[in-house]
Amino acid sequence: MTGDPEDDDPADVARPADDSHAELPIDPDAPAVRPLHLRPSALAWIFAGGIAGTALRYYIEKLIPHDGASWPWATFLINLSGAFVLGALLEGLARLGDDAGWRRRTRLCAGTGFCGAFTTYSTFALEVVLLERHGHLGTAISYGVLSVVGGVITAWLGIVVVASVHRRRAPA
Repeated sequence: MTGDPEDDDPADVARPADDSHAELPIDPDAPAVRPLHLRPSALAWIFAGGIAGTALRYYIEKLIPHDGASWPWATFLINLSGAFVLGALLEGLARLGDDAGWRRRTRLCAGTGFCGAFTTYSTFALEVVLLERHGHLGTAISYGVLSVVGGVITAWLGIVVVASVHRRRAPA
């Protein structure tokens, strides 16, 4: 129990359906709390972030359409910026404390929900295939390699930037 009402929802406590002694402590061998992925509140935070991430990706893809024969700039920039944001977000939240309360809700909404819906592996994979089918094998390979390597680098940069800001703000 963390003290945060969101994290300590009594409905999340596992009790047998036929428990006639609710006043007694819970069986220590029984799971104490419903897993996070089964909590409606957690799913709601992810859903809310997912709506925003999907909408933003949709509008960016509309602004910079891809024809299947040229570099897919929209998806490339979306995936790299999403990796940066996710790296920065998770580093920042980790430096602020345990994954509980508002930090957990922020991670679920902005990290899992927004970044998960904003970035897109399926569109990236489809664009690689389309480039190859249109006879642009070199571009397909370059796009694939640069997207994966670039995603790792931009996630790392997000971590480095937040760590650097944290070090500058920390008392000496």
